[in-house]
Amino acid sequence: MKKIEAVIRKSRFGEVKEALHQIEVNFFSYWDVTGVGNEKQGHVYRGVSYSTSDIQRRYISIVVSDSFLDRTVEALLESAYTGAVGDGKIFVSEIEEAYRIRTKEKGADSLV
Repeated sequence: MKKIEAVIRKSRFGEVKEALHQIEVNFFSYWDVTGVGNEKQGHVYRGVSYSTSDIQRRYISIVVSDSFLDRTVEALLESAYTGAVGDGKIFVSEIEEAYRIRTKEKGADSLV
C-alpha cells in the first residue's frame, strides 16, 4: 500500500476531486494549508502589493493499493496541472498496514 500526499492549488481542487472519482479513488482526506514557496517576488492586484511567499494550498492525503498508485499519481498530475509556478508537489510513501475499524479488515481489503 502507498500513501500519496499532494499539495495543490485550491483553485484546482474540483478538477482533482473529479479525476480521482473517475478512477474510483472515492476516499481521501484534505486540508487547507499555508506554505512557503520558492517565488520571492510580490504581486500587485488593483494597485495593492501583496506577498506571495505565504501560499494558500490544499493538502490531499490518499492511501491506495500498490496497483492503484500509477493511475492515482497520473490523475493528480493531469488534473492539478496549470503549467505555472506553484502547481504543487506529490509525495509517495510506503504504508505498512491499514485497518478498517468497523469490520476489522486489514491490508488492501480495508481500503475498498
